[in-house]
Amino acid sequence: MVSLLKGCYHKFPLYIRSLRIRALYRPSLFWKSLDSARMNTILACLLSLAISMPQSDASCFFMPFKPGMSNGVVVGCLDGEGKVHEFDSSWRTEDCDDCSCSKTGIGCCTSYMRPVDYDEEKCESIFNKENCSYKVVEKDDHSKECPVHSWVG
Repeated sequence: MVSLLKGCYHKFPLYIRSLRIRALYRPSLFWKSLDSARMNTILACLLSLAISMPQSDASCFFMPFKPGMSNGVVVGCLDGEGKVHEFDSSWRTEDCDDCSCSKTGIGCCTSYMRPVDYDEEKCESIFNKENCSYKVVEKDDHSKECPVHSWVG
């Protein structure tokens, strides 16, 4: 058993080095060198990732570019409320989304975390728009906070 490991120990780093060299100069050779079991494992991981993505809570969204005009010149992005934002600028909306303008459009992400794992029978979540955060309190007594085990956002 020990002699078998010694033989593998010397060959394995060489095999990895040869894969790295192949990947640098000819990426197609790297993929051809993977056996079908490894390739199937990679494909299974990618498939499970693709399936799980739509089920997750999306906290970001993108609006395609609409030109924001000033004196007949495109100066930035036009948002859903009709406001013009300069290219490469960022701002926070009334709904607590952090947005930025680029030449491809407006990207926005929520600036807050939403509580998801707490006692919903005993407690309720309250959103504070002033500081863009949730607070989880008892339904009967809002002065008592409830423990939250998970947040999403």
